[in-house]
Amino acid sequence: MIEYFNDNIYSFWFMVGFLLLIIEALALGFSTGFILFIGLGALLTGGAIWFEIVPATWLSSVATFALSSVLTSVLLWKPLRAIQRNSKPPEKDNTSDIIGLKFRLEQAISTTAPGVTRYSGIAWQVVIDHASEQQTIAAGTSVVVVSVDAGTFWVDLAD
Repeated sequence: MIEYFNDNIYSFWFMVGFLLLIIEALALGFSTGFILFIGLGALLTGGAIWFEIVPATWLSSVATFALSSVLTSVLLWKPLRAIQRNSKPPEKDNTSDIIGLKFRLEQAISTTAPGVTRYSGIAWQVVIDHASEQQTIAAGTSVVVVSVDAGTFWVDLAD
């Protein structure tokens, strides 16, 4: 295997590049730019060696890899950051049959201190909805679920 990579250095860089991109995509969901830029640098290095732009030696390939990784990060950082900033967070799915559920708080809650309630055998975190004008809601107060996230009831005062 080592002899194969010594004879075909470009194959090593293609393998490293694709492996890093797979890790970035599947394990990290393109959340880090670091592995993405290194993976693209490895693919560029493999391509440069394959097209004989760079000599097929380990020293020149490592230098090309370092340079291409830095170059891709410099060129892609601002555009990818702008895309990330301009993307809207996914809207809440308010189609749950739990929406509209009314219950009494067992403990006081505030915007900084959520509470807990049990519903259908599950302990749910109870949080004051962002659209609510309430900063605190006292224990024993009747509230209504206005939105649901995984394990979280977003509530407001019941009418």
